[in-house]
Amino acid sequence: MPFKILILCAVCLAPLTNTLAQELKIGIVQSERIMREAPQIKAAEAKIEQEFSKRGKELEESAARIKAMSEKLDKDAAILSESDRIKRQHDLIDLDKDFQRKREIFREDLAQRKNEELSVVLERVNKVIKQIAEAEKYDLVLQEAIYFSPRLDMTDKVLKALGK
Repeated sequence: MPFKILILCAVCLAPLTNTLAQELKIGIVQSERIMREAPQIKAAEAKIEQEFSKRGKELEESAARIKAMSEKLDKDAAILSESDRIKRQHDLIDLDKDFQRKREIFREDLAQRKNEELSVVLERVNKVIKQIAEAEKYDLVLQEAIYFSPRLDMTDKVLKALGK
């Protein structure tokens, strides 16, 4: 008996569901494409690159110095006294520890700045999506979908509004 009721409900509700689906205005925004093409993302990346390039170069120079010192120690190890060799090894270990610490701080600072800039851009993107949805009377806007018809894609509208 419950199975018959379920079938009866499905048959009765099918036309209603179809009508509701036709009346809904749905849009899809491809977030990955927004993150790849939005001018604000490119501007944020350039800003961060400029902000962190000096520190990055300093780290690269430190790594090169440590490598050169290590190679020199390996080359000179046979002619150095035991105490000189041990002193150079300790100096090299200290430099490497300092380098590792600075590199980790650099990575953390870079990640934090990227997150800060990204959150500002995402806030702007979401505001633009909401403005478009309200202006064009969308009932539902989704970010990403496994499949969707190209007619539902509003990514170009969002990029245009962002100033692409």
